[in-house]
Amino acid sequence: MHISAKADSAARALLELAREPSRPLTCEAIASSQQIPFRFLKSVVGELRKAGLVRSQRGCEGGYWLGRPADEITLLDVARAVDGELITLRGQSLAGLDYPTPASRLPGVWRRIEADAAALLGATTLTALLPEGAGGRVDQRGAA
Repeated sequence: MHISAKADSAARALLELAREPSRPLTCEAIASSQQIPFRFLKSVVGELRKAGLVRSQRGCEGGYWLGRPADEITLLDVARAVDGELITLRGQSLAGLDYPTPASRLPGVWRRIEADAAALLGATTLTALLPEGAGGRVDQRGAA
């Protein structure tokens, strides 16, 4: 299995935002704190914004906030926002994969791995990954 740099960076950026949800953070601050290249992070955050996982505000008081409370964002949401399919085979979805005998049962194993990974990632929220006492539930405006 392969976890993309985009999915890893996206999760780390969201955890950084979830740590102090009442204030916005700039991409520069997140990139510095998490040691992620700024230009790369900027594109990843753009994908997270399109997916509704972050929201932004321009200006000197601006930055990024979580788009939903941390306890409502799962690692599955994050992976799908930046990578689309969770697991692919040579870039193709596993949905229609079919092999002739004797390998005919192999696609079922690959789909089972994908289902198990989706279940684990879907059950893991940002809140569950935060250190004890960090973060908190905030409303959509970012107020605690």
